[in-house]
Amino acid sequence: MSQYTIGVDLGGTTMTAGLVDENYHIVNKVMWATHLPRPAADLEKALADLCRTVAKNANIPFSDVSYVGIGTPGSVNFTTGFVGFNTNFGYYDWNLGPDMEALLGCKVYVENDANAAAFGEYIAGGAKGFTDAVVITLGTGVGSGIVLGGKLLRGFNFAAGEIGHTVIVKDGRPCNCGRRGCWERYASSRALSEDAREAVRQHPESLMLKLAKGDLDRMNAKIPFDAMEAGDETAREVVNNWIEYVACGIANVVNIFEPEVICIGGGVSNQGETLLAPIRAYVEKETKNITTGRVPAIRACELTNDAGVIGAAALANSI
Repeated sequence: MSQYTIGVDLGGTTMTAGLVDENYHIVNKVMWATHLPRPAADLEKALADLCRTVAKNANIPFSDVSYVGIGTPGSVNFTTGFVGFNTNFGYYDWNLGPDMEALLGCKVYVENDANAAAFGEYIAGGAKGFTDAVVITLGTGVGSGIVLGGKLLRGFNFAAGEIGHTVIVKDGRPCNCGRRGCWERYASSRALSEDAREAVRQHPESLMLKLAKGDLDRMNAKIPFDAMEAGDETAREVVNNWIEYVACGIANVVNIFEPEVICIGGGVSNQGETLLAPIRAYVEKETKNITTGRVPAIRACELTNDAGVIGAAALANSI
């Protein structure tokens, strides 16, 4: 009989559950609105209903589900399922794992959502087949997950992998974490959008303004790439400068962990080789300490929105 698990990707806007088979294929997937703000107990009941629904839709008895894994924002103690704080949800000292086990009657693993997504890429996506991997997501911030020897690196406080909050510019741009000059303030997709806005203010003739329909609030991380492809010089400078910041942080990752593969996710990873090729060239130039002549593979993530679901569904294997 097939073994099924359920992975839940819990986000501030939507929560997605997937019924996953032993080959890490999603058999059925259901997405509901998270409907924040709401009491934690109310959300837990909705999560339990979501898990039962995704099994029912696939005609699988819930008793055939080995366990449920949940990837959630916030600081998570993986051994207890306890979420210390989740600022986006407004929950503090959230006993998510034990509460869900009581509601579902099965084992429930809880992990930070970036770690869960990274593990999904490791077992079924762009990092599959490698022993050591770092998965980096360039989004509103810079998220990351580190897998060494097939196991997630969590740290003794379960907060390892906050690579986005390593400083690359001393006394640089202020970050929400309280530091200045964090990598994510220069390398996130939000940083690229901010850089593009500033460039357009200085060069209003740039095609980027036209692509944003004359509204700087509509500037996103795709527009600079589109304008660069169309030959816009200002956009080219913005993109190249941003890619150097991305590559600088990735070179640091190589020097610290020397993983076999680094996977880059987030919407900007859809730029493919336009993004990846210059990063590889920069990293190879900046990591001269590697004596074998080999450098880590640098590639795009493959699972996109399913990484968190698949990774959560496989959490028992991440220990």
